[in-house]
Amino acid sequence: MNYRHAFHAGNFADVLKHAVLALAIAHLKRKDKPFVVIDTHAGPGSYDLTADEASRTGEAAQGIVAVAAAPQPPELLAPYLEIVRGLNRAEASTLRWYPGSPRLARDLLRPADRLVAVELHPRDAAILTSEFGGDRRATVHTLDGWLALKSFLPPKERRGLVLVDPPFERPGEFDRLLHGLKEAHRRWATGILMFWYPIKSREDADAFTEAARRLAIPQTLLVELGVAAVVPGEKLSACGLVIVNPPWRLDEDLRRLLPWLQRVLARGPGAGHRLEWLVGERPSGQTADDDPTAHREE
Repeated sequence: MNYRHAFHAGNFADVLKHAVLALAIAHLKRKDKPFVVIDTHAGPGSYDLTADEASRTGEAAQGIVAVAAAPQPPELLAPYLEIVRGLNRAEASTLRWYPGSPRLARDLLRPADRLVAVELHPRDAAILTSEFGGDRRATVHTLDGWLALKSFLPPKERRGLVLVDPPFERPGEFDRLLHGLKEAHRRWATGILMFWYPIKSREDADAFTEAARRLAIPQTLLVELGVAAVVPGEKLSACGLVIVNPPWRLDEDLRRLLPWLQRVLARGPGAGHRLEWLVGERPSGQTADDDPTAHREE
């Protein structure tokens, strides 16, 4: 999977990842104490959806453009959509700009909160530094994202989250993801850890999530969204997040949000979503006889 994110900016995978990120940050902001967001594979701050790369694939049309145009989007999407629309305030009738995860996180911070953005590619790191324009809340480091887990954990703040979103352009990325999850939890057992993955093969993704389950890290939540059936070798149609220490009731928020996202973003048979505790107790009030949180449509 040769991955240049400019070709995929604003697609369904970004919508899931960034909506969950914005929700997690909104939960963190409910308490006065400052927090940190560490983005290990940050990329540039924003993407031009009218540029050649994004225009060539048109993936944003079936992602953020569809979500923004949908009538009465859930209130749960408000923190995310406010940033997207704010970035496009000067545009008359269309979405031109889409925020990458570091821009989204930075724009959601309060004055005392902090962003650590890590990007290995020197050009993207320079663009990100320029875009933040000396904002003291944000620092950019030109560094391998996997090394960042060792360099910046644990942070001085006792609260915050880590987003790990590797490009999946080299073999063995699932192994690195699993090792990174274990290492991040060892170093910062109380932090919110969000690890994103593409589902190009159902077998490979299931092997990874089962390996994550076997790590037996307390309070590990699995979130997946598919917009069509997964067919190896075809266009990406599903992705997921493994989240350790999700904020209280984030699972309840996602149980309400995922069906709406599935309905709006579905592009073919096999669309579905999955919400499951890999490790941890059932949410309060749910019993074994309740409907399962996993749901797929064929």
